Order: sequence, then structure tokens, then C-alpha cells
Amino acid sequence: MGKIYELAVIGSGPAGLTAALYAGRAELDTVVVEKAPISGGQIINTYEVDNYPGIPGISGFELATRFREHCDKMNLPFVTGEVKDFQLEEDIKVITLDDGTVIRSKTAIIATGANPRKLMVEGEERLAGMGVSYCATCDGAFFRNKVTAVVGGGDVAVEDAIFLARLCKKVYVIHRRDEFRAAKTYISKLLSMENVEVIWDSVVEEINGGEVVEKIQVKNLKSGDKKELAVDGIFIAVGYNPSSEVYKDVLELAPGGYIKADESGITNVPGVFAAGDIRTKELRQIITAASDGANAVTGVEKYLNSL
Repeated sequence: MGKIYELAVIGSGPAGLTAALYAGRAELDTVVVEKAPISGGQIINTYEVDNYPGIPGISGFELATRFREHCDKMNLPFVTGEVKDFQLEEDIKVITLDDGTVIRSKTAIIATGANPRKLMVEGEERLAGMGVSYCATCDGAFFRNKVTAVVGGGDVAVEDAIFLARLCKKVYVIHRRDEFRAAKTYISKLLSMENVEVIWDSVVEEINGGEVVEKIQVKNLKSGDKKELAVDGIFIAVGYNPSSEVYKDVLELAPGGYIKADESGITNVPGVFAAGDIRTKELRQIITAASDGANAVTGVEKYLNSL
């Protein structure tokens, strides 16, 4: 059967790397599985992180590098590969990677994250991190007294617009329908803000700019009319796609595909924990992901001690 680890950490973003660090300090026999050859998850694509305590203004890539270097002091093995199958053999978790590698472990922490849905329009990919953002609370402070746009109509989009309106000179909210899907209290607050302009029944067709975002092309879905808006940034809030597909037949998922787990990280399967953006939670930030990783390892230790 081969080696059986005490813990397999799946994912190497802030949640996974923190879990690895805490597992190493707890002297657990641990392996870390990361999909990409560079650790850090989504933060490696973040131009600047200004809300992680103690190191304001650090680049996402440098922060990810520091996380990984700290983990490397624990001398834990890292395996690169994408999980294609996750099964249970009694109390053992069997993890199969895309290259056929099979990892067996008594426990697992799933920290594979969630990716923001994209508009899939021209300029979005090229200007990501240079005015195109998927997190207002992460990047909003960089647009103080500037003009921004928010795309979306749910709670997150409306909350993002309210947050930005307190900082920005002007905020456009672009929604493909003629009413918001957000909570009424959020909607009332948003519509009362003088520097907010809602553009109903419309979509963004292009994002333009040289090295940074300069303008967006907007189309009205009912009339077909098009117009250009000069903006310094665009915040896309049209939902997330959690990386949970491979676990759906084993773990209980919430609507939207997130793994059901509270701050303890405990899932419906004993010995399996969820940490970071993959789990059901209110706030998805670097600091909360790191907290999740630490909490999950505490759960792992308790579970192993109970065997």
C-alpha cells in the first residue's frame, strides 16, 4: 500500500501554506499538494497587498514567497499536481493526482480556493491587477478620489459599490438586469449615495487602456446602445467558482459549490477539513485564509489524538 501520511494539505495558497507551517511546527508527517509549480494561489497575481498586517504595500508575489520560505523551514515535501480523484478507504483518504500519483493520508485539509468569475471580455486578462480587480476590499484604497465601476448585482457587488463610494469620486454600477438581487438594506444604502450611478440592463463589452485601465465599453442589452465610460478601475463581482468539483461525491457542499465547514474547518467527513476560500464563509481575504489554515491543523491534531 505504501506510505500513509498523517496529513495531506491540498492547495498552496495562504490557507494551505499556513496549514503546512502549523503542521510542520506540530511535527505532523505532512505532504503538501499544489496545482501550480509556484506557491501562493491567487495572491501571486496581486500587484500590491495593503491590508495584511505589518507589511503594507507588499506585492502579492513577494508575500507568497515569504509564506513558502517560512514553510520550507519545516522541510515538508511539496508535490506538484492536480487532484483528479478523492476517495475514502475506511479511515484513509486516497488522493489521486493527474499524473497517476496516489497519496494516502489519515487526514486531509482541502484549501484549493475559489476563483472569481470573469467577464471574458477584451482587456480583462491583460489589465488584471492594473485597474481590473475582483476584490474591492483588497484594492479599493488604491482608487481613492478616482472614478471606478462595479459589475454585478448581488450582495457582493452592491457592498463593493458602497465601500468604493466612500473612497472614490464616482462609482458606476453596471448590472445586466433591471433590479438588484442584493439585500434591500444594501440597495437602499447604495441608491442614497450621491456619487453612485447605476447603469441598468447593461454589460461591459471591452476594457481599454495602455498600461492601466482608462475606459470601458458598455452595451445596453435592451436597446443595443453602446457608450464609453472613462474609469480608473473596474471591480468585477459576478460570483466565484470554488474548486470543489472533485470532492462533490464525498463532501457535503453548500449551494454555489463551497464545502460546508465553519471556522473549525470540520466537514461532514471525519478527518477531512476545509480551509480558506473553498469553505462557506463571509469574508474571503488573505488573513482569514491564513486563520483557517491554523484552525484546521488544530482540528487535525484533535482528530489524530482520538484515533
